[in-house]
Amino acid sequence: MVKLGHVALDGTKMRANASKHKAMSYGRMKQEEERLKGEIEGLLRQAEETDEEEDRRYGRDKRGDELPKELAFRESRLKKIREAREALEAEAREEAEKGKGTGVPTEKAQRNFTDPQSRIMPGPGGKHFVQAYNAQAAVDSAHQVIVAVDVTDEPTDKKQGKPMMQKVKENTGRLPREMSADAGYYSEEAVKDLGGEGIDVYIAPGKTKHSSAMAPCPRGRIPKGLSVTDRMRRKLMTKKGRQRYGLRKELPEPVFGQTKQGRGFRQFLMKGIKKTREEWNLICEGHNLLKL
Repeated sequence: MVKLGHVALDGTKMRANASKHKAMSYGRMKQEEERLKGEIEGLLRQAEETDEEEDRRYGRDKRGDELPKELAFRESRLKKIREAREALEAEAREEAEKGKGTGVPTEKAQRNFTDPQSRIMPGPGGKHFVQAYNAQAAVDSAHQVIVAVDVTDEPTDKKQGKPMMQKVKENTGRLPREMSADAGYYSEEAVKDLGGEGIDVYIAPGKTKHSSAMAPCPRGRIPKGLSVTDRMRRKLMTKKGRQRYGLRKELPEPVFGQTKQGRGFRQFLMKGIKKTREEWNLICEGHNLLKL
């Protein structure tokens, strides 16, 4: 059984093997579908007229079976758009059954044609968007070894804390004594759930600018009536809290740096969430072998 002290959790948006330029919104799909149907009808009429003309010239027993290239391309494109539209509509109905949404996709809902399971997500710094998956890694403090990984299609990390700690337990036989993660993982529910599992949690309730002055360490007993969020803020202001939360810079962040910059892995080669999970597992196993 592996002994675990502190485990730091982080995620990175890893580019999918798909172009964001090959994504289309639900509203655009409907427009393109109507346009392509009109063009296909026009090409079919043109083909019929050509057939009749050729029949008059060469007789009805002479014909070609292949579709004109223009017609074949448009029919293939129309099929892809219909499949994507129907998939978005099915997802919207599923969400409505869960009590979310109206059951109809929004006009801006998008789907990618080359890897439909990937999503448009905010890139590093949140200043641009990438067609990506959310790659997760939990790293132990003793040896900077990855003890749990996952790939999700969720654009945020908010729901990843508890399932990732369960993966740590599955892989190592126990939960960590402590865990840290950045503000993207924070929710009061996550802090309560992880704390209820006996984990000492250090997750920032909000982002802090590097230029901000460091608040003084709190002294004395914890005031009564503090919310979960206020207690966490106070906890991270203590000497121990700052030290534990700072482990993120020593654990998962260097792992992603070594993976992306050192080993040049910045984009998945496989498509679909199942295969990208397998690929990410393989990449992280490679990291652990190098560490060992």
